[in-house]
Amino acid sequence: MHISPHSSMAVEGEVQLRVNSRNWCKVVYPMEINPSLPSKVEYRKVKHFKEWFPWLIPFFVILNVIVFIITMYVNECPKSRVRCIAPFLGRFSFQPFSENPLLGPSALTLLNMGALAVHKVVYEHQGWRLITCMWLHGGVFHLLANMFGLLVVGIRLEKEFGFVLIGLLFVISGFGGSLLSALFIGERISVGASGALFGLLGGMLSELLTNWSLYEKKLGALFTLVFIIVINLAVGVLPHVDNFAHIGGFLSGFLLGFVFLIRPQFGWIKQRNAPQPFSQTLIKPKFNKYQCISWVLALILLIVGFSTGLVALLRGVNANDYCSWCHYLSCIPTSRWSCNPKSSSCVRTYIGNQLNMMCPSNGNFSTYYMQNYPTESQIYEFCVQICT
Repeated sequence: MHISPHSSMAVEGEVQLRVNSRNWCKVVYPMEINPSLPSKVEYRKVKHFKEWFPWLIPFFVILNVIVFIITMYVNECPKSRVRCIAPFLGRFSFQPFSENPLLGPSALTLLNMGALAVHKVVYEHQGWRLITCMWLHGGVFHLLANMFGLLVVGIRLEKEFGFVLIGLLFVISGFGGSLLSALFIGERISVGASGALFGLLGGMLSELLTNWSLYEKKLGALFTLVFIIVINLAVGVLPHVDNFAHIGGFLSGFLLGFVFLIRPQFGWIKQRNAPQPFSQTLIKPKFNKYQCISWVLALILLIVGFSTGLVALLRGVNANDYCSWCHYLSCIPTSRWSCNPKSSSCVRTYIGNQLNMMCPSNGNFSTYYMQNYPTESQIYEFCVQICT
C-alpha cells in the first residue's frame, strides 16, 4: 500500500487472492525424434514458456526490510523526547501512535530519507525522490502488507517472465505511480511500494488480455483479477491513503504489460513443435494483429503520458487546479472522517531567535529555536512535521 506516513490504513487486498488459471504454461508437446521408433516420444517444455527461478522479487523484499531498519536507526525516537512505543528497542523504538499509527518513524525522518515531496522535487531539483520513495515505508504494518503482496504477485510473474521484464515492470510502474501522486498530493509526503505492486497487477491484467488465446479458463481468470483490482482501488478512497500512486502504478503496469509480457500465438507454438514437414500454406504468424496494435498503442501512450507528467510536475503544476473532482479518487469524505484535500501553508511568527509555527489544517503548534534565520527548506520540513 502506498500511503502517507501518518496513515492508519495498511490493508492490501491484492495479497489475499491469486490468479492461477494458466494450466497451459505447464503443457508439454510431443515430438517424434525417430520415425523408425514411433512409440518413443520425447516430451519437452516449449522454450517460450520457460519457468524462471525467482530471485529478484525476494531480493526486493529483503532490500525493503533493510531500508526500513536503517530508517528506524536514523529516526532514533528517544532523542525526540516523546513517549516512544516499545522503548526496550532503544533507538529502533517507534514514534507515538498519535504521530504514526503504523509503528514507524516520524514524517521528518521519512522526508530526510527520500520520501516523495513535491516541494523538494520541483524547487530543489530532487527528482530522485520519485524513485527512492518506493523503497520507504511508513511503518511495520505498511511494510508487511506490501511485502506480502509483492511475494504473492511478484514471484508468480517472475517465474513466468523472468527477472529482467518483471524488474523493469516493477520499477517503471513505481515511477509512474510516484509521478501521478506528485501531481496531486500537494504539500503532503508519500512513501511505499504499492504503486509498483499495483503495476504488477496491471501487468497481469494486460497480459491476460493480450495473450487471451493461451488461457483455458479465460473468464474466470479475468473476473478474479478485476475483482482484486477493484477492491484494492476501493480501499484507496479511505483517508490518508495515496490512491493516486495506486492508480498511476496500475495504469503504467497495464500499458507495460502489452509491451513486455506479450506471448506468441498458441497456433504458432503448436506449429513450431509439430512433426516436420508441415504445409507452408498453413503457416501462422507469431503474433496476432491485435497484439501488434496493442503493443504500438501502449508504447505511444506510455511515452506521451510520462513525458506530459514530467513536464507538468517540473513546472510546478498542481493537477487539482485542473480537476475539481479528482481528489475524490483518493479520499471520499464521510461523517466519520474529513479528507482535507487542500493543504495550507503553516502560519509562522518570529520572536528573536524563536520561530513559532502553526498548522491550519489540524491546529498543531510548535516552537523552534534557531541560531540563524531558517531557510525555506527548513520551514517546509517543520511544517510537514507538525501537519502530519
